[in-house]
Amino acid sequence: MGTGIAGSTLTGELNRLAGITSVTSYKAPQGAANTYAGTTGLGLIAALNYKASSSRQPKDYKGLNAVCNELASTTGKSAVDALRSINL
Repeated sequence: MGTGIAGSTLTGELNRLAGITSVTSYKAPQGAANTYAGTTGLGLIAALNYKASSSRQPKDYKGLNAVCNELASTTGKSAVDALRSINL
């Protein structure tokens, strides 16, 4: 699957990255982030930080925009814009 679609939502992008393609099967952002990260029961920020670096400690977690830019190897983008740039 290619990069995200302009105008997509954060929820849509997290589901795309998690491999969930049917809108009727979409998960809430936290659930989609856990699926993407291969984790269960973590909060949105924790799951994305785990995906970025499984050894990162909670005290070192990055905020939503920062961790999404890290995952996308971008800088200065909003969370959803950074996630849209990730090619699968």
